[in-house]
Amino acid sequence: MRDLSPGPAWLFCPADRPDRYGKALSAADVVIVDLEDAVAPAGKQSARDALRGLAADGTVDWSRTVVRINGADTDEHAADLALTQEIGVHTVMLSKSERAADIRAIPHDVVLLLETPLGITRADELAAVDNVVAVMWGADDLVAGLGGTSSRFPDGRYRDLARHARARALLAAKAAGRLALDAVHMDIADTDGLAAECEDAVATGFDATVAIHPSQVATIRSTYAPSAERVAWAEQLLAHVGDDRSVTTFQGRMVDGPIYAQAERVLRLAATTSGGR
Repeated sequence: MRDLSPGPAWLFCPADRPDRYGKALSAADVVIVDLEDAVAPAGKQSARDALRGLAADGTVDWSRTVVRINGADTDEHAADLALTQEIGVHTVMLSKSERAADIRAIPHDVVLLLETPLGITRADELAAVDNVVAVMWGADDLVAGLGGTSSRFPDGRYRDLARHARARALLAAKAAGRLALDAVHMDIADTDGLAAECEDAVATGFDATVAIHPSQVATIRSTYAPSAERVAWAEQLLAHVGDDRSVTTFQGRMVDGPIYAQAERVLRLAATTSGGR
């Protein structure tokens, strides 16, 4: 299992639009080439052919590319897996992940996409499967699966059900030692709303937020990036305590193990967000 943690800005790219891949890769930390929702049912085979052609021309960076495949209970799943094995994909995202056996049957590292009632309720079990490297959640498919009509209030805030699913996915990911990916913000023009969600994601421990449009990448990366003052605090704190991580005081405040872990997280975020792509 490889370490897939190059940065916090992940971006979907339709598999049937290979012309967009290069731009997506230059903008984002990870590109998710999408064979599922971004492709119309009648275009699934042509999308696979387009991805095969993209891989053949040598431009794909598999260290920063994930392929989202159709769910295990769909007619497209087997063909998607045959293609990913043929072209040398390292990591796939499994849409509507629900069963541990389906995940184990995939001969790749797997990003879980928990977006159904069954997937959310089995989050802990699924995240613990050996070939899982990351966990993402999705609100709109979940609400549709419940028979609902909207995952958000009119002002853009998530409803409590969506917040519960988000927390379940995050806790499951971290309990299993996986990356945690926050869901997409569908209102592309709402940069303030996206920034607020990213700020909360950073504060609670998400490793990345997934974008649906290249214009969202800058907001994600800038929000995940700690301020210069926060970086300076982390560097000074860790220099102050050195190898002695026992409880002490720093800048008038008691500090101990959890605070040192927060400082280390700040420095990791600074390293992965500096400079962009």
